[in-house]
Amino acid sequence: MTAPASVPASRSRGRGLAAPLALLGATAVATAYVGAVDPNRPGHYPVCPFLRLTGWWCPACGGLRAVHALTRGDLAGALHDNSLGVAGCAFLAGFWALGAVRAARGLPRPGVRLGRPGIFLVLAVVVAFTILRNLPTGAFLAP
Repeated sequence: MTAPASVPASRSRGRGLAAPLALLGATAVATAYVGAVDPNRPGHYPVCPFLRLTGWWCPACGGLRAVHALTRGDLAGALHDNSLGVAGCAFLAGFWALGAVRAARGLPRPGVRLGRPGIFLVLAVVVAFTILRNLPTGAFLAP
């Protein structure tokens, strides 16, 4: 029985970049659609079911408008529409870039291990953001 031939480093790096590049392509297509089809004009996107049922802005309300504003280079408008969503997009873009660089170097992609305290912290931030943006004092956070 012979030992399996080793895979050249450039070929394994190419395989490692396949997932990050596929994710980038899917995100680019979705972002291009939101950039082309204005969410501020009614009829193209469904109304948020949480908003419809409760009358409260959910943590994602204004997210499409924020992405649309970002495609136009309007950071202030994006932050007004959904500041938590913009922060989340920045975090995810940085995490994607880190994974892509590691994959290009042939290193394993980073994993996320929040653990129970981290999950509770993220949930607390999302709940606090949701409550604050629905109070009169936090109206500046509403889309």
